[in-house]
Amino acid sequence: MTTPAVSLILATVGRTDELDRMFDSLAAQTFGDFEVIVVDQNQDERLRPHLERARQRGLAIRHLKQSQPNLAAARNTGIAAASGKWVGFPDDDCWYAPDLLQRVVDRFLRQDEPSGVVVRWVEQDEQPMVAGNLSWERSSAFRDIPVSSITLFCSRTVCTRIDGFDSRLGVGQWFGAGEETDFVLRALRTGAVFTYDPAAEVHHAVSSETPEATPQVRQAVRCRARGTGALYAKHHLPLWVIARGLIAPVLRPLLKGSFGADLALGCAVMRGRLDGLLGWHRRQS
Repeated sequence: MTTPAVSLILATVGRTDELDRMFDSLAAQTFGDFEVIVVDQNQDERLRPHLERARQRGLAIRHLKQSQPNLAAARNTGIAAASGKWVGFPDDDCWYAPDLLQRVVDRFLRQDEPSGVVVRWVEQDEQPMVAGNLSWERSSAFRDIPVSSITLFCSRTVCTRIDGFDSRLGVGQWFGAGEETDFVLRALRTGAVFTYDPAAEVHHAVSSETPEATPQVRQAVRCRARGTGALYAKHHLPLWVIARGLIAPVLRPLLKGSFGADLALGCAVMRGRLDGLLGWHRRQS
């Protein structure tokens, strides 16, 4: 069996039909030297027909089971099983432009040989990064990050060097996000070079509407914001970065004269970041 150039680590729980769209986009790739490692966190066999359909379309699928839902830990399971020189981390409900993997591999093979490639998330309508490469100085000030996992490709050696993702952070954890940004920050500290390629595109639907500030939504927002607060403490970020991160979510809606859902959600973000900052010190001391 030949070793693939790229290993795509897809951690999933709960979703089924969305996987078919992702697999269809992979079957349409102009670059075909890749494997898909599906880390299945479901307690049943709901993925079986979807995985069989993907195999019938010619995809090299490896199916791993993990009983305890933890997105970061699932990705680490996939990294340990990966054999490709480079790895990517698609969500189970995203999809790739047909030339994405070809563009990513071509970028890795250029003379500067970056450690990682960050691609463009089309639906996010993001502003291009100011610099071609991420730097610790800008990233630690949250200028060019957070970087979503669906836009991130890196060498497998970087993943193993930094021991993958921190499973204390992310979906399903008390610190409900931040594992992707933490991954990049730790990699940059080891000297890894991540470059941005806006011509390589990934898709993931987003909602442009401000959600209703129900108690459940505010709690979910607060949980995710704890991850950012944890990063403040874990990476000993400057006081001005922390202060800006705590004040800005509330100040922005106030300056716009928005006193409804925007302000309520901004308060939830501020409280969550403060939770995470203090919680990291308490839990890790």
